[in-house]
Amino acid sequence: MFIYLSKKIAIPNNTKLNCLAWNKEQGYIACGGDDGLLKVLKLESGKDGKLKGLAAPSNLSMNQTLEGHSGQIQVITWNEIHQKLTTSDQNGLIIVWMLYKGSWCEEMINNRNKSVVKGMAWNSDGQKICIVYEDGAVIVGSVDGNRIWGKELKGIMLTCVEWSPDGKLLLFSLRNGEVHAYDNQGTFAMKLHIQCLPIVQGPVQVISIHWYDGRYGYIEEGCPVLAICYENGCMQIMRGESDDMPVIIDTGMTAICCCWNHNGSVIAVTGVMQLAGENKDCNVIQFFSPFGEQLRSLKIPGIEVTSCVWEGGSLRVALAVDSFIYFANIRPDYKWTYFESTVVFSYYRPEKYGTIITFWNTTNGECYHKCVKLLLGVASCGEHCVLATKTEDQYGLMLCNAIGTPVDTKYMDIQPMWIAMNSTHVFAASQDNFLLWHYRTPKSRSTFVLAGSRQRKERLYHVDDTPSGVAEVIQDLDRSYEPTADPICCMTASEKILIIGRESGMLQRYSLPQVALTNRYPLNCRPYKLAINSNGSRLSVIDMTGVLTFLDLEPPSSAYGAGDTLGQTITPSKDLSKFERKDVWAMCWASDNPELLAIMEKTRMYVLRDLEPEEPIQSSGYICQFKDLEIRAVLLDDLVQNPDNPVNEYVLDLEVKSLRDTRNLLEKVGIVEATTFIEENPHPRLWRLLAEAAVRQLDLNAAEAAFVRCNDYPGIQLVKKLQNIYNDTLKAAEVAAYFKNFNEAEKLYLEVDRRDLAISLREKLGDWFRVIQLMKMGSGGSDSQMEVAWNSIGSYFSDRQNWEAAREYYEKGRNLGQTIKCFYILEDYDALEATVNTLPERDNHLLTIGEMFASVGMCSQAVTAYIKGGQVKLAVDTCVNLNQWDQAVDLAKQYKLPEIGNLLSKYAEYLMSKGKILEAVELYRKANHFLDAAKLLFELAKSEGRKTNKLLKMKKLYVLAALLVEEHQQQMKQQTLGVGERSKALMGLLESDAGYEVDAQVIDNAWRGAEAFHFYMLAQRQLYEGYVDAAMKTALHLREYEDILEPEDIYCILALASCANRAFGTCSKAFIKLESLEKVPEAKRTAYESLAMDVFTKYSPKDSRSNRSECTTCETMIPDICSVCPSCGTRFPICVATGRPLMDMSSVWTCNMCKHCAADQDVNVRQSCPLCHAPVQA
Repeated sequence: MFIYLSKKIAIPNNTKLNCLAWNKEQGYIACGGDDGLLKVLKLESGKDGKLKGLAAPSNLSMNQTLEGHSGQIQVITWNEIHQKLTTSDQNGLIIVWMLYKGSWCEEMINNRNKSVVKGMAWNSDGQKICIVYEDGAVIVGSVDGNRIWGKELKGIMLTCVEWSPDGKLLLFSLRNGEVHAYDNQGTFAMKLHIQCLPIVQGPVQVISIHWYDGRYGYIEEGCPVLAICYENGCMQIMRGESDDMPVIIDTGMTAICCCWNHNGSVIAVTGVMQLAGENKDCNVIQFFSPFGEQLRSLKIPGIEVTSCVWEGGSLRVALAVDSFIYFANIRPDYKWTYFESTVVFSYYRPEKYGTIITFWNTTNGECYHKCVKLLLGVASCGEHCVLATKTEDQYGLMLCNAIGTPVDTKYMDIQPMWIAMNSTHVFAASQDNFLLWHYRTPKSRSTFVLAGSRQRKERLYHVDDTPSGVAEVIQDLDRSYEPTADPICCMTASEKILIIGRESGMLQRYSLPQVALTNRYPLNCRPYKLAINSNGSRLSVIDMTGVLTFLDLEPPSSAYGAGDTLGQTITPSKDLSKFERKDVWAMCWASDNPELLAIMEKTRMYVLRDLEPEEPIQSSGYICQFKDLEIRAVLLDDLVQNPDNPVNEYVLDLEVKSLRDTRNLLEKVGIVEATTFIEENPHPRLWRLLAEAAVRQLDLNAAEAAFVRCNDYPGIQLVKKLQNIYNDTLKAAEVAAYFKNFNEAEKLYLEVDRRDLAISLREKLGDWFRVIQLMKMGSGGSDSQMEVAWNSIGSYFSDRQNWEAAREYYEKGRNLGQTIKCFYILEDYDALEATVNTLPERDNHLLTIGEMFASVGMCSQAVTAYIKGGQVKLAVDTCVNLNQWDQAVDLAKQYKLPEIGNLLSKYAEYLMSKGKILEAVELYRKANHFLDAAKLLFELAKSEGRKTNKLLKMKKLYVLAALLVEEHQQQMKQQTLGVGERSKALMGLLESDAGYEVDAQVIDNAWRGAEAFHFYMLAQRQLYEGYVDAAMKTALHLREYEDILEPEDIYCILALASCANRAFGTCSKAFIKLESLEKVPEAKRTAYESLAMDVFTKYSPKDSRSNRSECTTCETMIPDICSVCPSCGTRFPICVATGRPLMDMSSVWTCNMCKHCAADQDVNVRQSCPLCHAPVQA
């Protein structure tokens, strides 16, 4: 930061001032002095809108003397929230003042008449005031004048009072130097641990306690905020009332007062001390950071300074000195930079910890924000900037582009207190070390690939090292972290030079990129800022006192003798050594002229041309860049105070004197005189200005010469073009177009009836609306030109998402592709369908429309478009993707696609995943894949059989599956019709794989499931109708279907039917089987055993019936319930109508569909087969 005295206000009658208070919200300054003097002043900037910030002149808009006190004013404090002023004098009189109709008047008066008021403080919300008297009396009152509580601290002499930010604590300082904390009800809480005072010293009085309330945010989480300053200049800054490790500062002066700035980043301490070179005490104000770093000091004129206060934005301080108020302007060291028309600046927010970094594009006004824990510094070069940040446990360098996007990062162990940057490297320095980081950008990635990783590695050096530039064999890591006796205090870099300044005044110069220490330059002061000019020949230095000096980096060759080494000290040239300027706080070399330097001196900007200053320009801006004789500055003070809504008025573009003079010569004198002036002060910008003026006056020779001098090739081409034009009006039109006065150029073209040139001009500008208007003004212009214009207008509207207007103009321009796109975005699918109908077959646009329909799920429309476009495969794929499998199958069949089987499988899998098995069966059946359909039905029947007891449904499922198998058999017979028996045998051998075996098993056992449930239902029906013998016979046949029916169900009905038929032997066997089944629960098994015991204790386990029949094969008499002859093994078919074995095959009916048999007399009374329900044919 930099500080300088800027203004002085004298108090009438030389009345000595004792105290000041500056209202930070409204800007009022209250000053109190001897003899009851109390004034309220207000400084406001003038209405001159040309000057902004501190450079604007300020005048007293209020100067009111308040009458009411008679003694010396000792304490003044503001209630900024409720706009009240509270004052107290040496007699103990307290007056509360309020603003009424633009002037201050008394609101309340209080006089205790016992002691003197030593301190008054409002809490942070302005609701309570605490007043402490010298005799230990404490009064806390409300803003409306009511006393809340009072307390007498016996035997204690008070000197200061302060509220905690949350209003829960009050701090009282005692005359003996102790600081006590009380709660807001007056109860003693604790005694603060004071560590800044020497142990051997006696009591020292506290002159000020200031606790920053965090209203404008914190510079760092957990930073010190409570300052306690003693009269001997010792001060400690604590993080809270219980902080055991405060920051200790010895100011080295007799302190009078201290106070924080508005955001707690700087504390000012005012007092008296003896300066170097002075033989008497001087008034001094010193500035410290919250962590104890001394930032700046300023000598104050006068005999005795009594008070110091900050302005609301911390850009000024007011000092009460004797009978004067001195104002000092402060130029803060903002962490900011400028590159690529982007201002990067940082600030704090009260609602969050950390630093907010804003990237403000001054061209389009866009802002991009980043938040980091702590920002240590920022620098920029070219298209990127680097942010030095601190994380939890390490430091980092973050390379960002113009919108704040990180491009590259580097983490390190040293603290980057100073950073610089060129086009290839970032330089970061702590007090003892400096680091070179070869960063990487998107444009430089290929370079890194070629160079390899060796150039990528960062290099760390100790400031006391003497690197030679040769590759270091071993880096002394222990040396790197040793502290130095002469710390680094500043740094700057160019493409080939790195210069580091040290606190002793020694400058060290290194060559880049190999980093070799080439020279050392001694200075008589401590450098504060360094800058190298554009060609590296000169260095500008600003020291800690604001004095600007120069150093020649390229002395005459005679200064170097043969064999000069590192120890050679270069003496600055005589001219440079005599030059210096005071109160300089910023500088910037011109990027295109090594002799031009812009500096800020207080609130004036000077341009030094080879050490000669030009006329100053009033400004308080921070210099961004100096290029083309124009200086761009930014009002960072206003920008930081209003970071959310930056405006273009915060950016100032200022011209140097030579540019202004050239403009005046060209406007008021002539080209010849201006040429002479520019030859004496050559610069490409001046030659360009001359060339433009000559072109306007059609002085083509002078224009061409000037364009050549400034290397403006397009300008030279313009001159040649004008030399070949003989019509003055056309020349004027070309000149107008060159200076972007396009309306004037068009007007001139039309005056000479060159509408074609006007149209061409508007086409180059992309002003297609005007192109259409010009074409319609008369004949001329081809249809193709008109279509291009219509299409360009359509593109204009499509870029702005106005699709309705774009569609209209694309239709006029016959741009079918873009029209279709507009239909799609507008969701006008009817228009898309109509377009499909109008397009010819195999048109490329049909495929595009098909994709559009498919993307919105309109399957049929997409299929129509694809089919018309000749892409059947795409149509099928679309149906599959949209789950329209039936349509996909139909298309595959219609166009005989070879992958229909694979398609069917996928569709069936899809249906089964959705639980639609019957739909999958129907799909296979329609596709004549009967066996696949039958397999699905068999699986469905098995799964349903475990969940349901609906026997009829189960029979239907199995019958349907068996019928599908029969259809499959029929299909196979038709396919193999005409193939010889040998071929059939060969085909059978070739198909004997696992899949075929499974299919054969399904075919062979097609009717087993239907038979099982048919006979199970038949047995139950017979039992319920009383045909117990028939029921037993049918139940005996069910034993063959244990793999389909539950064995428990089979033997239950067999036991029941045989018991009813008095065949207790069969019944006994059924019970034995039931009791031996593993799946039967134990409770049921016990019940079966009990029931069997009841039956067979009453009846003998023997069959009472003995009906026999003759086997038709071996003529052996066998029981009529046997389905297999025990003698010859002949198997008898089972009658599907009655369930009994058919031993006489002479009167048997066979179903044509299921091939099952029944007795003729049983079928004659039926219309359909009992099993498959096929019609019975006569």
